[in-house]
Amino acid sequence: MKIRIGYGLGTRNATNDQDRFRQLVDALERNRFDSLWLSERITGDCPDPLVGMSYAMARTEHLKVGMSVMVLPGRNPVVLAKSMASLDRLSGGRLLPAFGLGVADSAEHQAFGVDRRDRGGWFNEALPLMRRLWTEDEVTHEGKRFTIRDVTIRPKPIQDELEVWLGGISPLELKRVGRLADGWLPSFCTPAQVAEARGVIEEVAAEHERQMDPEHYGALIPYRATNSAIPEAMQIVLNKRNPDADPGEIIPTRDELEKTIGRFIDVGFSKFVLIPTNEPDDWDAELDELAGLVKPLEN
Repeated sequence: MKIRIGYGLGTRNATNDQDRFRQLVDALERNRFDSLWLSERITGDCPDPLVGMSYAMARTEHLKVGMSVMVLPGRNPVVLAKSMASLDRLSGGRLLPAFGLGVADSAEHQAFGVDRRDRGGWFNEALPLMRRLWTEDEVTHEGKRFTIRDVTIRPKPIQDELEVWLGGISPLELKRVGRLADGWLPSFCTPAQVAEARGVIEEVAAEHERQMDPEHYGALIPYRATNSAIPEAMQIVLNKRNPDADPGEIIPTRDELEKTIGRFIDVGFSKFVLIPTNEPDDWDAELDELAGLVKPLEN
């Protein structure tokens, strides 16, 4: 397996001005982290992922950039397909698209204008349509939410196929991954949980005559500074997402990351995104130290 380690910003991050974001991007590129993943929350402090990805791609030559995740329901899939294709071309094929339904929050639902009960249907129609627009000319589609005739978007992505990553670990989310995803990147999970869920994904994929690349299984891993407690806000999220899990196993300290990643590797996972529970004052010092701990795991 090709072990690759990226870095992400959560929805509460404070790295949303020019100086701090530039320092983060430059430090990731200098330390040859695989990728940067930007979250989306209209009501949060995180920068818009499309804007952040564009900035990061313009400053770097090697760093891949993705979303963890971008909300699809509520967006025009034709316009978004054009944006994604343009980002991929202008970055030389470094885009890692990842989409989701959005959080269960009334303010977010209002922002995107899609009823919570319709998010799944919107997603299931929009994503296959975007795939067609990335690869086909003169696309015609008649669906419940979108109708287009003979539409072609150009330029096409530079990657032969834009591989879409999805997250989630609920039964419905796992079925969606099996039906639609090219990669899976869940969060707040233990190695044992993702190993069991992978079997469900592969079973559903086979039912739809699909097969996910075995190299495309990964995990988002939040971490905290050594000798620090889990922040209250993060503990609340963990209690909702995985209440029966050992918090220390889900959110290790920086010094425990090597062992935590190793346990995921042992169950066949190979792509990782590390997310700090509290952002450092100095991104250079943080990422230089972190690279020394985790980059040796790559091969």
